[in-house]
Amino acid sequence: MANDLKQSIRTFIETSFLFREGRERLTDGESLLGAGLIDSTGILELVTYLESEFGIVVLDEEIIPENLDSVDQITAYVFSKQPLPHAIAV
Repeated sequence: MANDLKQSIRTFIETSFLFREGRERLTDGESLLGAGLIDSTGILELVTYLESEFGIVVLDEEIIPENLDSVDQITAYVFSKQPLPHAIAV
């Protein structure tokens, strides 16, 4: 599941932001801000995508580089926001 999640996020970023810089790929750990691929408007686009695609709510205080600055960080953040499976009572 994490690989599907990561691929979906990667596809969105590549489709939405890479063309602006004439790039074809980026590494999973590469800083989107540092590479100049995303700005404040791009962050809003990314947040909207994450909320609609994965059914999560991104709180204002969670819009920080530690959560949204690379494919790896975004994947971990979205994964952490997913509901935990219900425990089965024995």
